[in-house]
Amino acid sequence: MDASNTQAFDACLREALAQTREWTPRWLDKLRDALYQREGTVAGLQEKQALVEARTTLDGYRDRITSRFLEFFAEAVHVSLAADGGTSARKLSTLSFDELELMGDEQVQETVELARVQQVVKMAADEELVALNTLMSSVQGHAMVRPESNPLRTEVVIGALMRAINGLHVDPVVRSRWLQMGAVALGGELQKMYAHLSRQLDGLGVRPAGYNLIQAPDVRSPPKAPVHTESVTADSVLGSNALLTLDHLHQLLIGNLDQSGDRPSDQGVSGSGNAMVRTLAAEVVTFMLKRIHEDKRLMPSVRQVLLDMKPALLQLARSDPRFFADRQNPARRLLDTVTARSLAYTSEQDPGYEPFARQVRGIQRALEKPGADLASRFPKLLEELTQSQALAPEQAQARGLAVKTLVRVEQRNMLAERVANEFRARTDFDRVPGVVRRFLTGPWAQVVAQARIDMPDTHSADMSPSGSAAMRYTDILPDLLWSSQLAQASRNRPRLIKVIPGVLRTLREGLDSIDYPRDQSEAFFQTLMGLHEAAYKTQRPEIQLEPPISLQVEEDLEPWIHPVEAKDSGFMEDAFLESTTQPSFQDTQPMQRDWADIKFEMAEKNQAISVGTWVDVWHEGQPLRAQLTWASPHNTMFLFTAANGRSLSMTRRGLDNLLANNRLRVVANHGVIDEALDEIARQAWINSSKGG
Repeated sequence: MDASNTQAFDACLREALAQTREWTPRWLDKLRDALYQREGTVAGLQEKQALVEARTTLDGYRDRITSRFLEFFAEAVHVSLAADGGTSARKLSTLSFDELELMGDEQVQETVELARVQQVVKMAADEELVALNTLMSSVQGHAMVRPESNPLRTEVVIGALMRAINGLHVDPVVRSRWLQMGAVALGGELQKMYAHLSRQLDGLGVRPAGYNLIQAPDVRSPPKAPVHTESVTADSVLGSNALLTLDHLHQLLIGNLDQSGDRPSDQGVSGSGNAMVRTLAAEVVTFMLKRIHEDKRLMPSVRQVLLDMKPALLQLARSDPRFFADRQNPARRLLDTVTARSLAYTSEQDPGYEPFARQVRGIQRALEKPGADLASRFPKLLEELTQSQALAPEQAQARGLAVKTLVRVEQRNMLAERVANEFRARTDFDRVPGVVRRFLTGPWAQVVAQARIDMPDTHSADMSPSGSAAMRYTDILPDLLWSSQLAQASRNRPRLIKVIPGVLRTLREGLDSIDYPRDQSEAFFQTLMGLHEAAYKTQRPEIQLEPPISLQVEEDLEPWIHPVEAKDSGFMEDAFLESTTQPSFQDTQPMQRDWADIKFEMAEKNQAISVGTWVDVWHEGQPLRAQLTWASPHNTMFLFTAANGRSLSMTRRGLDNLLANNRLRVVANHGVIDEALDEIARQAWINSSKGG
């Protein structure tokens, strides 16, 4: 962010806080008026008394609400900036099925209230917020619009307001009325503030950022399948009187429904015949299958087979209405296994797909057979599927070798980093030429690290260099560093002549001990011998020393892997992964989540992809579908396995380069069933936000 943008951005934030101080009392006045007007229109005495209580309580807490909201809003803006878009305010995209199951009743109610307020405010202020987002993204230095980088967005404002109100010692029903009656006025105030701030930024010369328009994928529709009586339609999932609200879904998950009234219960017994429980479970199963059927990452035939399992899954839900939420339930595990394996294929012509699809169809047929033993069929079918998808013995052996190899590589590279730091800590290290420093912190650190690892167990590989090879490889440092300094070596030719043979011999021996390629080290030896020759021939001791290390940039220590290790683990060289001339993925293929959002989420959490993630990676000139099956303990080495069992490994640096250059793209970083259930939780939230 340049100076002018910084000034404009800071001025905008100051104006936003000033504007908020102005409109907050105005909003409270409008809320009070709305409550008062409502009092005169309601007929019931109880409702009228409740409105009077809400209004009088608001009068008593008015000043505290104002001061707390302004304080929390200013704090939330700074937190959002520090987190580069993160905020404590809940967003629709963050609600997960698992999280809902762990919530308490009060948390669920707060979440419902938040959803309703956000929807009303969004309807009122969305147009002005969209315009402000383009300017706020631009002034922060983003070429493309990033709505989450706007620290003044509605989620931040509403989150601060909810925090201010929830911290008051007032009846939750009163708080709920404030939010319900004040949402429209709040949206109007934010609409005016956003428009005002946009005019201010425009007047300061800020030009709006653009939107990243993604070309629609050219996806050919598969041949239409025969119509099934169990076909899922939107109407069958969510009708006009859908029961799928956040509160109902939460009560279903925790098994805490009441037998009468609005909360019928199965009393925690999954086998209850309660109609409400069965209906809710059926809605979840139907919605889940609908989401799976729409998931273009799965092959069409597999999606259709899963849809055809609907009668069996609905029957199971009648006796076990929470099977889909239990990750250890055989039926849930079967769905997870089928969908996860289906992600391994990009085409129905891929090797291995036909027998897999045939087996999945066999599972569906086994489940559709009538009988009271349906629940007991799932464990057997799961076991058969798991066994059939297991790696062949030779593939399992190759994968085991790859993992063992990469563990050794990480251990050596991490030890080499510590060795390099030991070298840098020497007082004479800074005085030698950069080529020598880079050699010592690169290949030679690997040599010493391997020698320490190879020492007998009676020695400490981490701390002690007392093993014979490790000792020789560190003992040459004084002579190597001294002989590389022209000003020093030229003053003592006899010593120079004496140490050169031993230094060169030990260097060759050390590099050979790790099979370091001679063609990669030859340039260093030529330079080193040139330094020695210059020191021997010079007659002037007043040689200008090289600039100190602070003036010369050293390259980061690159992880190194032995050629045999590379072969055993399917290693992809970092130099190849850094190339920008290789093909890359375009944003034209269907994904359940926007790829830009996934990359931003990964960057925000400062993490690479997690084990279990499916990716497409450019390899040998074509895209390859693979799954991350192992990551080293310190996340410096990663092992991917393709559908055919082939291993592919890379360093963290190589992985980051592939991601940055769009040559590796995440296909699924969550389970297909998990994503479908998360979408159900979000739909329940939306349904709740539409309630009265």
